[in-house]
Order: sequence, then C-alpha cells, then structure tokens
Amino acid sequence: MSLQTPSRQYVLGLDLGTSSVKAVLVETESRAVADSQIQETKAEVSSMEGDKGREQDVARILSALHRCVAALPRECLRKVCRIGVSGQMHGVVLWKNQEGCVWQSTEAGFTFQPRGTSHLVTWQDGRCSREFLDSLTQPDSHLSLATGFGCATILWYMRNRPQFLESYNAAGTIHDYVVAVLCGLKRPLMSVQNAASWGYFNTRCGTWNLKILRDSGFPTYLLPVVVKSGAIAGKTAHEWYGVPEGTEVGVALGDFQCSVYSCMTEKTDAVLNISTSAQLTFALTPAYLPPARPNPNTSVTNFPYFDGTYLAVAAALNGGNVLASFVGMLKQWTQELGQEVPESTIYSQSIHAALNIARTDLAVQATIFGERHSPDQLASVTNISPSNLSLGHVTRALCRGIVENLNSMLPCQQLIESGVRRIMGSGSALTRNEVLKQEVEKVFTLPIVYGKTVDSAVGVAMVMLDQK
Repeated sequence: MSLQTPSRQYVLGLDLGTSSVKAVLVETESRAVADSQIQETKAEVSSMEGDKGREQDVARILSALHRCVAALPRECLRKVCRIGVSGQMHGVVLWKNQEGCVWQSTEAGFTFQPRGTSHLVTWQDGRCSREFLDSLTQPDSHLSLATGFGCATILWYMRNRPQFLESYNAAGTIHDYVVAVLCGLKRPLMSVQNAASWGYFNTRCGTWNLKILRDSGFPTYLLPVVVKSGAIAGKTAHEWYGVPEGTEVGVALGDFQCSVYSCMTEKTDAVLNISTSAQLTFALTPAYLPPARPNPNTSVTNFPYFDGTYLAVAAALNGGNVLASFVGMLKQWTQELGQEVPESTIYSQSIHAALNIARTDLAVQATIFGERHSPDQLASVTNISPSNLSLGHVTRALCRGIVENLNSMLPCQQLIESGVRRIMGSGSALTRNEVLKQEVEKVFTLPIVYGKTVDSAVGVAMVMLDQK
C-alpha cells in the first residue's frame, strides 16, 4: 500500500515509557514531526513484594495514552495510515485473551479500558534474587537472564504464587498488550526485540526455549507468537479518536532500538546517549551472529535490531546520574555549613569553573553505581594533590571519568575498526554540558554530531514509515 495518498498523510508513533507516554504524528512525505504530546502516567502502585516489587496500574498507563492521542489534532488523526508502538522492555502484564479490555463509545470517539488485567511488573522489578535466578535452568540464548525479565517474573510466580497465573491465558509487554487490544488479536504477537528482552528466546533461530521452559513448569500457553521486528501485527478493530478503523498497526518494538533508529542516519553511525545513564551503540554487519552463550564478564551486549541485524551496545549505569549525585553531595555540604544553594546554581557554577580548566591530572573512576558486567566496581579518586582540588578540577575529572568508563566498555578504536565513521551525540546530560562534550571529543576522536534528538516515539513512527 502507498503511504503517500492524499487522504493518508501521517504515521502515529506511540511510546509507553516507564514514567510517561508520548504520541507523535510524523508527516509521511517530509518525515517531519507535525505534532506531539506527552503525559506522565503516575502509574506506580504498591506491590505485595514490598520494596523489591515494581508494579504499575495498567488503567493509569492507558489513561495517559488516551490523553495523548486525544490531544493530537483530530484532522490529522483522521489521516493516519499506520501506527507504531514502542515501550519499556523486559516487563510483563497478563490478561485474559480477547477479554482483557472493553471498547466504549464516547463523545470523543471509541476508546478502550483494561478489564481483568494484572498489574504491569516493570523492568525495574527486583523480586528475582540472584539466588532465585541461579536456581533456574539457564536459557539457550546469547543474552543473560535478569530480574525484571518477563519469563523470569512468570517463573517466580510459578514457584511462589502459582494460583495468581490461573486467571490469565495471555501475556506480553505493556506495548504488546496495547497492540493486541488495538487489533483485537486472538493471540498476542511479540517482536523479536521484545522476545529477546524477556529471556529464554534464541535470536539465532527465532524461537522460544520451549523444552527448557516446559521442563521448568513454565505455562508456555502464555507466550506470545513471535514475528520479525517491523512486521504489521494487524489493523485497528475500531475507530480511535479519529484514527480510522482498519489502520495498520506494527508489532510492538523495543524503546531502545526505536530510540537508536530515530537518530542513526547512516549505517556507519554510532549513537552516544548520555542522560540519566549512558549508552554507546552501533549496528553490526548483516553477517554477524551473536555467540551461542552469554559472556557474563563482557561489557558489550548484542541486541536484535531490524532485518536480522544486531546492535553492539555498551549500556553504562553511570551517566548524568553521577553528576546529579555530585551536585547533591555539594548541596548537602553547603547545608551542613549553614548555607542554602539551589542545585541549579551548584550545577551551573561547577560547569563554569571546569570550563576554566583545560585539563586536569586528577583522576576519577566514576562508577558509583557499579556496572552490570562489574557490579562490585565502585568509584574512586586518585592522583590528588593540593593543586587539583578546586571545583573546576574535580568537575572536569568527573566528566572525564564518565566518558572514560564508556570508552573502557566500548573503545573508540573498536568503533573505528568496525567501520564507524561518526558519532551522533545526544541526551540531556550531554547536550547541556559543554565540559562533558569536550571530554567526549578528547576520548572519542571520530567526528561527533550533536542536535539529533533521541526519541522512541519518533523512531517507531519512522520504522512504520519505512516498512513496505
């Protein structure tokens, strides 16, 4: 079908994040964002697992989704030709298939509400302890299993609250659920990207580890049917705030892959994003296949991307959150000294002071949050002398430490040897911090381009626009 007919001019991109939902309208010919809306979900709810549990109310998430879509121009929604949906990976929501929602006719048009769904257990959930994970049969996959992964969470329920699962016959990520509802699917579909993020999925052969799961007592009837990332899942079963009935909907995709798609202009680009955490990634060649088994000590993970390709991803736990902790520490010190200085002032003055210091011999190992491949590696400060204890020296050393940590995980030389020609720099912590930019440009010697926004909602719309 043509995506450029006069009556069908927009792709609707939806991203269901951990704390907010975003909706964008991308004009098909110009590929420009015509409008966008974002709403906080405020969906966190208490869990029976106490501090270890991280759960969200599905109704609140859908309410935020409806508010976003309803706020978009109705005349544009009537011209939507495709819908793309991305969202927070790893997590799991359960429902009764074909009974998990109810469509309602309102003055604003048709809308849907959840019915009998479980809470969403998010990717942040911590109920699966290391002891529990070690007791499980290890997956036939190149990706390690972790708490918060959908299959791990379901296995936890099987062992600890098996009666909980008896009310449901379908499961998926929150964005898989939305696609199933929009299309009225008899059985949910899941992309390779989301399946890989659930655990017990072999991306090399594209199948669930069914024998391992069955032998573990896993209710395999809950598993969605897996299709390729970028496939069309179905068509909308109802008109939705002006979006026509019969509009094609893509299978739900991973928010990370879609964020990369939104700014990786060329196949030879790498994407460096420093926000709360930090990620450095590039696309591997089409011939690349991941190893059969995970290497728990490696700092680079291979995530499935599109058309059978993979991303090499260094996902650091330490990014802008390190600077935020530094600013918080300084604020606490000033309070203890009887002064009250806003964090914004501390941050801006720290950056200003560091800009007056071209380089420093102070060294900061900026891994205060550890790393997945080295969880016990914390932060340290070395080479301290009387001449490098100023605010400027410490701030610059901290920024350099954040960048050097990323470079230790995925060295610039490896990027060059892999054919990367430039780096797309993005993320709030990077784009608003000139010192961090300077340190990135010292460590990563490739050309760096700033200004390209990383946006999963835009990315998933672009994916749908590019599907033939």
